[in-house]
Amino acid sequence: MAYIKLLNEELPGISGLLTNNPRTAAPLLNLAETLLRGSSTLTSGERELIASYVSHLNDCHFCHTSHGAAAAAHLACDLSIIDDIKQNFAQTGISPKLRALLNIAAKVQKGGKYVLATDVEATRNEGATDEEIHDTVLIAAAFCMFNRYVDGLGTWAPKENEAYREMGEKMAFLGYNRPR
Repeated sequence: MAYIKLLNEELPGISGLLTNNPRTAAPLLNLAETLLRGSSTLTSGERELIASYVSHLNDCHFCHTSHGAAAAAHLACDLSIIDDIKQNFAQTGISPKLRALLNIAAKVQKGGKYVLATDVEATRNEGATDEEIHDTVLIAAAFCMFNRYVDGLGTWAPKENEAYREMGEKMAFLGYNRPR
């Protein structure tokens, strides 16, 4: 049960909050759509993975599981692979560039000043462009906000990964600006 009265208490996580307040829902959904599905040299799957990883670091179960499911849908892989990446991305079969971008995302999650010029240079050395570094930092920062919104208002979230599969597919293939 959320800390505030919601119009639809049955909707989990941010879904109930967005339904409750259309005034703030529109810009938040537009931001998610732009960051995760808009034009970028990073795939939507990579961007969803960054969002899921930051949400995992923030211990936001709803966001890390739902965006992990969206990443799995984009990448056509099992949810367990996404969980492995979140637990220890340094030991998984992702590209060195994505590994370096996740390192930057983790530093942004701690605080923007944790990102150092040496981190950015190391990421460039793995083939990341300035736009990809920019997008990674902005996704990480935005998901810190989304995570605090979801958890700061005490929303509920299903516990099982499988409960997020359909939600992740909708996010991946229909987007964020779809009718609720």
